[in-house]
Amino acid sequence: MAATVQTKSGIYDLTEDGEETLLFAGLAQGLSLPYECATGTCGTCRARVMEGEVGRDWEDAPGMAKYSRDKGDILLCQTRAAGACTVRVPAMVEENTGDPFIPRRVNATISSTAMLTGDVMHIDCDLEEEVHFKAGQFYVVSTPDVTGGRAYSMVNYAASTNAISFVVKRKPDGKFSDWLFDTPSDNAPVTMFGPLGKATYDPGEVRDFVCITGGSGIAGIMSILNHATDADHFSNHKGKLYFGVRTLADAFYMQELSDMVAKSNGNLEVVLALSDEDPGAGSHPDYPNISVAHGFVHDVASNGIEPVSDTTLGYVAGPPPMVDGAIRVLITKAEMSPQNIRYDKFG
Repeated sequence: MAATVQTKSGIYDLTEDGEETLLFAGLAQGLSLPYECATGTCGTCRARVMEGEVGRDWEDAPGMAKYSRDKGDILLCQTRAAGACTVRVPAMVEENTGDPFIPRRVNATISSTAMLTGDVMHIDCDLEEEVHFKAGQFYVVSTPDVTGGRAYSMVNYAASTNAISFVVKRKPDGKFSDWLFDTPSDNAPVTMFGPLGKATYDPGEVRDFVCITGGSGIAGIMSILNHATDADHFSNHKGKLYFGVRTLADAFYMQELSDMVAKSNGNLEVVLALSDEDPGAGSHPDYPNISVAHGFVHDVASNGIEPVSDTTLGYVAGPPPMVDGAIRVLITKAEMSPQNIRYDKFG
């Protein structure tokens, strides 16, 4: 099936067999189609069907709330070609077939799982082939047992690897997380599409950075910190992480974060923000090089952050309200340029 994509910068033909959504088919061809979540919640990949027939995977996708189905509006991440069709994307789009990070689908197996807290799980996956990704990116993971894919950021980082780790938080009525938590998932086959996401770390940029995240949003930040530590970033540059959870018992990756702080020559600072518990003391009882404060993570950051240099980067990851609040803090309190803030929102 042939799908034609009209954009502000040109017209592109997709070879679409119905196996991939229009978004994934375009990204796999090197097209810079607009997206954020890639799973139907944000609405960034909105397009309009001009002619032909399409099929929609998720009719009630939250990202469609402000768009008109009657006018032919669709989400590229939830739409497949049902025949020859033409869709219009209101964005400038470039084609780059030489990018080593062009997304593609790969097969994988869940090799192991481990509970980090009562509702957070660490997952290790073995891939059938090596992949390349940037620290801070994510994959959309799918299983035959659950309809639709879920976006998860990588915890680990390697220039080339066939092993990837994720963090999954159990959500109320979350079919994918219920499948992971309630059924034996070790050795379960999954497929992954990616890498995706633009909130990435490049050691060549050699800039200070500030990270604000909450809960399982720490995954992509862990990948960034792992890469930065391995690249000796903190020998000459500073980093600060604000990590929000409900209580001390809900915190995880404390040992890993403490180890990175210890290796940073004093240039990496970690602040754990507890929204539902007043920790009293100013440091973690088991990891004294991690500070602890009471409040929502964006409020704790607002109280502790100071104006930064005009080259400092901001990384933010979490649910939309937290991300929006954190971005406001970085702009108003840290006086950071919006162009220097890289973020991922997930539902």
